[in-house]
Amino acid sequence: MKITYIGHSGFLVELEDNYLLFDYFEGIIPNLDQSKELIVFASHNHHDHYNPKIWKLNHPNEKTRYILSSDIPLVDNKMKNVYEMNPNEMLQLENIVIRTFKSTDEGVAFLVEINHKIIYHAGDLNLWKWEEESDAYNKKMEAQYLKEIDLISPYGIDIAFLPLDPRQEIYTEGGIEAFVDKVKVNQIFPMHFWKDYSVIQKYNQTHSIKVNEITYEGQEFNI
Repeated sequence: MKITYIGHSGFLVELEDNYLLFDYFEGIIPNLDQSKELIVFASHNHHDHYNPKIWKLNHPNEKTRYILSSDIPLVDNKMKNVYEMNPNEMLQLENIVIRTFKSTDEGVAFLVEINHKIIYHAGDLNLWKWEEESDAYNKKMEAQYLKEIDLISPYGIDIAFLPLDPRQEIYTEGGIEAFVDKVKVNQIFPMHFWKDYSVIQKYNQTHSIKVNEITYEGQEFNI
């Protein structure tokens, strides 16, 4: 399995017969093997998670499928191989099972079972606590986040893409901390860090469970 960091929350996962492209927003997508199927995921309609350019990817149409949160408008309602998903739904496509969870912001998070691997992309499902918000707001956010994480916890996850947003200041690391406290994860890739790579280094310096250290767009990891 090869994972390429595209940018922000965008990742390309290359498997034996498939590519999984998550939340493309900006950056360079590597050249793709035209013999492999491309499955494009978009977790919600925010500009930093969904770019309409995904509809024009240079890949054979019959080998491209789109899995979208239902809040994303379709460019053409007659398009084939497009699947809209609400929170807490399941979709099976041959040997691929896709489950969704409700975001604490907008849209969904994706849990993908493929080739005996489980891959999780959080989208904007995160513990969005902020210093400027009230205690009541932050407690409500924590309860919502933990409720969804409890639903994910029965699954052993091979790869998890999780937000690590420095804008949250003292709460930046809370989402990942709460996630790994409840969910067994083999490999964690941080995302949504707004090009501030130092937040990844800081996390690894202060936590026993490490995340993969991303240092530039286009970086590849062989897992």
